[in-house]
Amino acid sequence: MLMRHAVIVAVGLFASGPALADTESQTTGQAGTKPATAAQGATPAHPAPPKAASTPASTPESRSAAALALSHEPTFDEGSAQRIRDAALSYADLAVRGGWPTIPTDAKFALGTQGAHDELLRQRLIMSGDLTHDKGSGGFNQNLVDAVKRFQARHGLAATGTMTPRTIAEMNVSVHKRIRQLEASLERLQHMNFAFGQRYVVVNIPATFAEAIENDVVVRRYRVIVGKTEKPSPTLTADITSVVLNPTWTVPASIAKAEISAHMRKDPSYLSRMHMEVLDAHDRPIDPHSVDWSGTHTPNFTVRQQNGTWNALGAVKIDMPNSYSVYMHDTNQRNLFSNDYRFDSHGCSRVDNVRDLAAWLLKDQPQWSRAAIDAAIAGGQHQEVRVSKKVPVAWIYLTAWMTKDQTVQFRNDAYNQDEQLLEATAEEAAFFSNAANHPLSAHMVQ
Repeated sequence: MLMRHAVIVAVGLFASGPALADTESQTTGQAGTKPATAAQGATPAHPAPPKAASTPASTPESRSAAALALSHEPTFDEGSAQRIRDAALSYADLAVRGGWPTIPTDAKFALGTQGAHDELLRQRLIMSGDLTHDKGSGGFNQNLVDAVKRFQARHGLAATGTMTPRTIAEMNVSVHKRIRQLEASLERLQHMNFAFGQRYVVVNIPATFAEAIENDVVVRRYRVIVGKTEKPSPTLTADITSVVLNPTWTVPASIAKAEISAHMRKDPSYLSRMHMEVLDAHDRPIDPHSVDWSGTHTPNFTVRQQNGTWNALGAVKIDMPNSYSVYMHDTNQRNLFSNDYRFDSHGCSRVDNVRDLAAWLLKDQPQWSRAAIDAAIAGGQHQEVRVSKKVPVAWIYLTAWMTKDQTVQFRNDAYNQDEQLLEATAEEAAFFSNAANHPLSAHMVQ
């Protein structure tokens, strides 16, 4: 335990060292990269920047295809912790050498036009590895546009190459803040005990994407909608056990008390309009008018929504038994997948193009092809299909990570959990440090 804390503390101390005059950084990677340490030395080649889609992704299939095209490198695999540690040390080296410059929020950039801040932007992109030194001259040219695209892709922004206010804001996040994100992500992975398999699924909550991984390669990637900030999705590991077609939805007691009750007080016909029924402890229907909808008591009944186009779970539910009673599912509000901000659920994970994920989970069962899944859904009958072999699944909370191609990715800390985690870790480290020097508690750190 103390060794883990020592790594994190060392990174923090290294990052807070005095700034030096040398701000040059050599980097590696695709679509943005990891600053190289002084020991690494060589400047590697940079691949082509991500290409912006010629037309908006407007269908589940086109959205998932566009997401997969960004990279086939998993967000989370067995080497993730070590790579994040390496990235943190490299960013700490960059911090010691002065960090990167700040771009004025009112700076203007136009392709083919010489601007007052072009050189500052070029320096910023070279330092983070999004632009190579050999392309470090001229105005706001195509080289700069391509570098901006790399930066945007690494930070979860649309890779347009345009210097939007959000892009400038992300560029102006300090290198010290980026190190803190890497530290928090590393600390989370230290506590995970995930059984990686040949096939597994990962949902990274801050990125709002799910990945289906096979033989260490991402073969499917989907947009997901995760928990609201006030109802965050949990981090967990579990096994996917079945795919449910045309599911019913048993409303959680907390939603029945806070939301269903409020609707019923305003509109007594709400349940019938939403195709919901009230059941007693023995699953027998009871009259909604006999229920106390004041919302002052924990419900002693169950509300269940019938399957159909109106169902909140949509046409597919992916079961993954866990202590949080959350799962992955379709939705009857698929338009929400087009949004960039996708923190809008009560804790479960809604999956775009979920029928495609269901087909991948059942691919070892030829009778459950995508066509067979579509046909069963069209038939309207509730059906549970057990997977032939359980598929491990991990819901993780990484705001910073590095993939095997050395690309360092960052996302916003939507739940504001990074600093809370690091503060708690620092307190724990201080406790054990003090305990080691006390004769009555020294045994605790042996």
